[in-house]
Amino acid sequence: MVKKRFGCLLLLGLLYLSRLFWYLLSYSKYTESASSALQSHSEDYDYRLMSDLYNYIDYVNSDAKDPKKENEIKQLNKCPDLSPLLVGQFVVEFSTPVSLEAVREENPNLQVGGRYKPDNCIALQKVAVIIPFHNREEHLQFWLHYLHPFLQRQQLDYGVYVINQDGESMFNRAKLMNIGYTEALKEYDYDCFVFSDVDLIPMDDRNTYRCFSQPRHLSVSMDKFAFKLPYSQYFGGVCSLSKEQILKINGFPNTYWGWGGEDDDIFKRLNNRGMSSSRPNGVIGKFRMIPHIRDRNNNENDQRFKRMAHTIKIMDKDGLNSLKYKVVAVEKHVLFTKITVDLGKPFKNSQRKNN
Repeated sequence: MVKKRFGCLLLLGLLYLSRLFWYLLSYSKYTESASSALQSHSEDYDYRLMSDLYNYIDYVNSDAKDPKKENEIKQLNKCPDLSPLLVGQFVVEFSTPVSLEAVREENPNLQVGGRYKPDNCIALQKVAVIIPFHNREEHLQFWLHYLHPFLQRQQLDYGVYVINQDGESMFNRAKLMNIGYTEALKEYDYDCFVFSDVDLIPMDDRNTYRCFSQPRHLSVSMDKFAFKLPYSQYFGGVCSLSKEQILKINGFPNTYWGWGGEDDDIFKRLNNRGMSSSRPNGVIGKFRMIPHIRDRNNNENDQRFKRMAHTIKIMDKDGLNSLKYKVVAVEKHVLFTKITVDLGKPFKNSQRKNN
């Protein structure tokens, strides 16, 4: 009986010594941190007391923040649905030339690649702005001059991608849009995509460049059309679609070479998949077009109506799943990311290929 009691006492003694040994090791491990903390947090802990030392060890092991510092660190909230920085309508004019150097100076908070996110709130969406492009440097300067401040006032987490068609082939706007979508997703987990012609400038920053429950047609009333919608199915100029909406229609057609038809094809795709076009009102949706003569490599596509007659039949075979191109160069500027691509040569009579 005595031996059993002695054994129990011995066991308890060993347990006590092992626990004391562990705390001594812990004390040695954190003594420097405890000493530093004693100076900065003397009101919170008295490290001369073993109980407070234990509390501090638990505090360090759990990577907890000091209670006082927690109050000092501001936790960012989501940005409001309507940004408080908006000014509404603003003047858009093209008589005064602008330079890229001046635009860079006007936008000091941009990151390389034309990236920006607000620093006082978490943007509601991550937006890639895609510009199909070919030989429009002067227009791009105006676009960057007006749109960077515009997008920043909307408190967006955004990046600007100029998708430049290499060579002198006929312009293929919709294929460049597919490429912009594909390449932008390689860099960031964007959930919204705004596709904009480089010659269109919005006149009201309440026209938010983000995505909605339905695909959004943003350029509702352009000066080119006397600030009226040319026809109810019009979806050209500037539009926004979420990643899910784009995937639902297999992206955009790759076989519209030249001017016209691809925007109406996109509208038919959306309609076929049970989606409709949402729009801002005619006042908020005002745009100005930079005056210019149509490019010589963007002649009217005389096969567009025949092509559109077969949109529903071929949309599951012509789009993102059939996209082929070659990246020629990627240039990271402060104001934008420029991706030059080789689209390949258009097939002869390509508009009739899938008819």
